Amino acid sequence: MGIRLEKAEEADAEAIFDIQVKAFMPLLVKYQDHQISPANETIDKVKERIKNPNGGFYKILFEDSLVGAICIYWRENLQFRISPMFIVPKYQGKKIAQNAILLIEEMFSEARSWELATILEEERNCYLYEKMGYIKTGLLKKINDKTTLVFYKKIL
Repeated sequence: MGIRLEKAEEADAEAIFDIQVKAFMPLLVKYQDHQISPANETIDKVKERIKNPNGGFYKILFEDSLVGAICIYWRENLQFRISPMFIVPKYQGKKIAQNAILLIEEMFSEARSWELATILEEERNCYLYEKMGYIKTGLLKKINDKTTLVFYKKIL
């Protein structure tokens, strides 16, 4: 599969922002999670993530087309976090996210653990992360009547 990751630069912010909104808008409409949805973030938040000295955005390229992005952060003790990751809706379901996670884990092979959160009600997302070795931490955060965040961790 022609998937590769490339470190995003500030010049990529607008393209990443557009994809982020497209990817998360259906979830925002479905779950009304206005306070946490990446569809409600500003382009300045994307730029902030790109410039973060303890992480950054990586463009997900499929056959040389920008189809998504994955943002990672690291903390002390080589603890890494994915937040957010998204794929353009028309490219979802093609194992692109799965391959992007594998690539980012390879890229940062020094990591001792990886963490992420997703919407509990999005069973496909939960299935993907569990299939890739991520385990529910037991921490849940109720956002509203329709939405609960579930937290995952993968210890290496």
